[in-house]
Amino acid sequence: MPSSDLDHLGRPVVAVTGVGLVTSLGRGVADNWTALTAGRSGIHTITRFPTDNLRTTIAGTVDFMNVEPWSGIDLSYALAEAAGREAIQQSGLPDGDFAGPLFLAAPPIELEWSQRLYLDGLPGEAREEAGYDRLLDLARSNRSQSIYDLTLFGGISERLSDELGTRGLPVTLSTACASGASAIQLGVEAIRRGETERCIAIGTDGSVGAEALIRFSLLSALSTQNAVPERASKPFSRDRDGFVMAEGAGALVLESLSAARARGATVLGVLLGVGEKADDFHRTRSKPDGSPIIATLRAGLADAGLRPEDIGYINAHGTSTPENDRMEYSGLAAVFGENIQHTPISSSKSMIGHTLTAAGAIEAVISILAMREGVLPPTINYDQPDPAIPLDTVPHTARSADVSAVLSNSFGFGGQNVSLVLGREPRA
Repeated sequence: MPSSDLDHLGRPVVAVTGVGLVTSLGRGVADNWTALTAGRSGIHTITRFPTDNLRTTIAGTVDFMNVEPWSGIDLSYALAEAAGREAIQQSGLPDGDFAGPLFLAAPPIELEWSQRLYLDGLPGEAREEAGYDRLLDLARSNRSQSIYDLTLFGGISERLSDELGTRGLPVTLSTACASGASAIQLGVEAIRRGETERCIAIGTDGSVGAEALIRFSLLSALSTQNAVPERASKPFSRDRDGFVMAEGAGALVLESLSAARARGATVLGVLLGVGEKADDFHRTRSKPDGSPIIATLRAGLADAGLRPEDIGYINAHGTSTPENDRMEYSGLAAVFGENIQHTPISSSKSMIGHTLTAAGAIEAVISILAMREGVLPPTINYDQPDPAIPLDTVPHTARSADVSAVLSNSFGFGGQNVSLVLGREPRA
């Protein structure tokens, strides 16, 4: 194997040969990239379900995929299939016969209200009290294969595996907001270990329903700036008040660089490094001293064999919540020092919202595009900079830049932290 096909630790370099994207801004990489670089928002007033008396009435829902009646499971599948097919098509590999495994990040599965009400309407005795005990009794006494199938956590990946023609048992994971990046990490590790020459990593989430919205609202995590939806997500701004729920999918075809070159594939970029550290402080909050985030950033850079000054652009986790943005800045400042004030860092979530389990994969695709196209997408709605977070957020307008290495951060509820380091194809 040529030396350029191995990284600084002697492992196979992992190349990206295809990407796919679906968000509230549109279906496909081209439409999304045009909107992102134009600073356009996909956040809008919710029409999927009634929002009377709710504190938050906005989201970045994907309303053009024709999934009727809506189901978070079915929409998550449709988003993943669309992004996955686009990525495979761009890679030049055969559609429907993908010779590699699937790593899927998907939202947690449970019965949605439509299925619960269906069960409640079936004949049979049921407990009077509300809650999961009553629901379980209803489910046991009214067996429904279709509802059972919807509750299988691996059901989405099994359907995807059949459609895309992937090999082996598909892996489904859910590590909160870091899930998409975790799926990519699994693919990188499998290729580095020599277990496969290629794989496809997909992050998907189509789960914006009333119950999910209410749960996040009860955590005081969501923005309530409903009047002008497209201006509600404002990462790193002084007047930020919470994230905006959103939907979408990102997909990446990963291959060993030697395999990609052997078949003459176009290499869009490479995965230089992955850092992952857990935070056991709280179910939703980050450890106050930021040590797990700092460790994640340092681990990603070390895995890539790079220094902080080698990073030309950071695609921030940047959720627009008061605590997350402050903690991300603190972690970056600890690792990058004064350099962090001069390293361009923007948040795609200002335009597409927080796509939850899909976010890490979507933002990895955006990072590849930024590096390949030489354009950094902006952070919109940055009208009131937070003086406690002095950053170059690429405010309002996209910026041309020659970048050879990108850091993409994903910090999730429950202490899941992943940082991806992406770069250009090494010279042969």
